[in-house]
Amino acid sequence: MNFEYFIGLRYLRARQQDGFISLITFLSVAGVTVGVMALIVVIAVMAGFETDLKNRILGVESHIFITREKGNFSDYQRILDLLAQRKEITAATPVIHTQTMLRSTAGSAGAVLRGIDPGSAGLVHRNLAEANPEKLKGEKTVPGIILGRELARNLGLAEGDELYLISPRGMVSPVGHMPSMKKFRVAGIFVSGMYEYDGTIAYIHMDAARKMLRMDDAVTGIEIRVEQIYAAEKIGRSIAQKLGADYVVKDWTEMNRTFFSALKLEKTAMFVILTLIILVAAFNIASSLIMMVMEKKQDIAILRAMGATDRSIRKIFVFKGLTIGCIGTALGSCAGIVLCFLLKHYKFIELPSDVYYITTLPVRLEGADVLAIAAAAVLICFLATLYPAGQAAKLDPVEAIRYG
Repeated sequence: MNFEYFIGLRYLRARQQDGFISLITFLSVAGVTVGVMALIVVIAVMAGFETDLKNRILGVESHIFITREKGNFSDYQRILDLLAQRKEITAATPVIHTQTMLRSTAGSAGAVLRGIDPGSAGLVHRNLAEANPEKLKGEKTVPGIILGRELARNLGLAEGDELYLISPRGMVSPVGHMPSMKKFRVAGIFVSGMYEYDGTIAYIHMDAARKMLRMDDAVTGIEIRVEQIYAAEKIGRSIAQKLGADYVVKDWTEMNRTFFSALKLEKTAMFVILTLIILVAAFNIASSLIMMVMEKKQDIAILRAMGATDRSIRKIFVFKGLTIGCIGTALGSCAGIVLCFLLKHYKFIELPSDVYYITTLPVRLEGADVLAIAAAAVLICFLATLYPAGQAAKLDPVEAIRYG
């Protein structure tokens, strides 16, 4: 062991004459520990929220959505055949999107109506598959409709109840334009966990949607599900090149860009804010080292007289400060990982279900996040040691021995 590390360890373990320095050292370790632990837990919880929200959104939305610049298109079967040849695409389904009004005996509400093909839509939308879209085939006189849970609750409907679907595309009568109205029976209720979807989306059979909207054999878009969700952007660009400029291809990251950008900004902001805790602890490390330099002037002078270089003196105090930072980082990392494990498996923190879409904190601990937090903490502690170590190296041994 180099003598610099040996002396640094002695200074770290020795009980200083002034107990105040030892107290500051202890508080420095505690500050780094608390800061690292808080960062790990908060970042893990935010990563859990992001993953959970992403899964819920992609349970309703497709990974890639194809539309046409000029509106509806009828050559969708040709596009579906092209998509079926690509191995990275697991499913594709045509869809009709429109705005509509639903009316029941309990009230009325606006909705986003989606006309789907029951045979293939469940392969693209997991939450819809749980509601069994095959029920939409139903009776021809009273076709079926699948509602989001909140939308059904707002309309006072349960499975088997009937409602009226009002479409703005009606007919022209002697008294003017009349919206079309048709009776539907609630065939199922789906739950995505997102109020925005559960409170606005309704599914009907594609044939029923065409009759309501007076469309022939046309659709408004094609929804695609891919095997690797993070490859959706690349796959979308490839599809757009083959289809030409008449078609618009968007992937799930583009359709939800604002939402996920806000989550990322929030996560970054929390990282910066909680890093300030570690920064305060680093100031404590610097303070304890400065006071130790003042206390150990004679020791430093003797070392210099024995031939120790400026670099060796700096290394002694950098080593001590860095050791404090590493101990605090190690303790904080262990405490943060243990706390994340407890939060994930025992779920002792409950959230009000009327405010949040989940009842417990979602936790997703990423090894890369832990390493980044630990590296940032050690780097901050290292930077905090540079000034005191530099002051110790500049100390004049003659003056220190004369006035020490």
